[in-house]
Amino acid sequence: MKIYLYQQDGWPDFTWDNNSIITLLARVRHLQGMLIGKMESLGFELRSEAVLKTLTLDVIKSSEIEGQILNPEQVRSSIARRLGMEISGLISSDRNVDGVVDVTLDATRNFNKPLSAERLFGWHSDLFPAGRSGMYKIIVGSWRDDSTGPMQVVSGAMGKEKVHYQAPPASVLEKEMDSFIDWFNSKEKNDLIIKAGLAHLWFITIHPFEDGNGRIARAITDMLLTKSDGISQRFYSMSAQIRLLRNKYYDILEKTQKGTLDVTLWLVWFLNCLEDALISSDQILERVLNKHRFWIRHATQVLNSRQVLMINKLLDDFSGSLTSSKWAKIAKCSTDTALRDIQDLIHKQILRRDIAGGRSTRYELIDINEDK
Repeated sequence: MKIYLYQQDGWPDFTWDNNSIITLLARVRHLQGMLIGKMESLGFELRSEAVLKTLTLDVIKSSEIEGQILNPEQVRSSIARRLGMEISGLISSDRNVDGVVDVTLDATRNFNKPLSAERLFGWHSDLFPAGRSGMYKIIVGSWRDDSTGPMQVVSGAMGKEKVHYQAPPASVLEKEMDSFIDWFNSKEKNDLIIKAGLAHLWFITIHPFEDGNGRIARAITDMLLTKSDGISQRFYSMSAQIRLLRNKYYDILEKTQKGTLDVTLWLVWFLNCLEDALISSDQILERVLNKHRFWIRHATQVLNSRQVLMINKLLDDFSGSLTSSKWAKIAKCSTDTALRDIQDLIHKQILRRDIAGGRSTRYELIDINEDK
């Protein structure tokens, strides 16, 4: 019985209804062009800041989809160092964080280089530098061998598992991946955005690795989307949008992988997701511009290095509320010094006490747009 997509006659010759996607594809292309044009009109520093925010978000959210929570500051620091950005307050990053960052940067900054099995093996080794997924030892830098049984996507408690998908057997992986890689590197017959959607589905259907298939599928997707953009700088995050729609993402994958070679519904979902990702990029741009406007407004203020560090953290999606004890911990100073820094910023009308109150006094930045 032919249950899965790869078992259908004609696999992997996907088909789709152009009439169902042409309008959506045109909207995505329009948004893509507008975003690239808008970003290219910014100065180098603002573009770099937008890229740093986008890549940080992309790495964090792609890992979150798989249930892996990364430290945002480590991710940001790792990306900044690899991009050669001189930013104060960078911290050291774990090897597993650096590995995920390396995969993302190689896929996007080297988007014109051909894909190969060795390149994919390198990405996989970067994702699992210790050779383990959690507590379990896995095959790293090579295709899975199914020595512990068929590769299955399952959910539910032990003894009550539900099999959502079973991947092709390991015995056909080399042939399947050779076919995929040849297609990926071939001259484009379809729009690159459509190719990105097909590549994502095709790779994750083969499921060639013991773990990390989702993250590598999204890296492959980003590689083709970057090629479609025509520039290596990233200003929108497909992974962040997929994270918001994670349940629907898994639902459409399961439905498609148990369907026919007509993947119209998958492409419609993919294009809608990409459209939302492009629209959401305006939020990143607005935060970057707001930070730029803030420093222009306060350009004449004399601030010490601790104050500059903490203000930038507040402008960069600071987690939680700011207190004097948190200031002291982050800025590596005494609480008395932190209070003096804070009082000085209140006097300069940069900070104010948070009216929400609480057990300890909290502070917030004064919005530069409030007096407009």
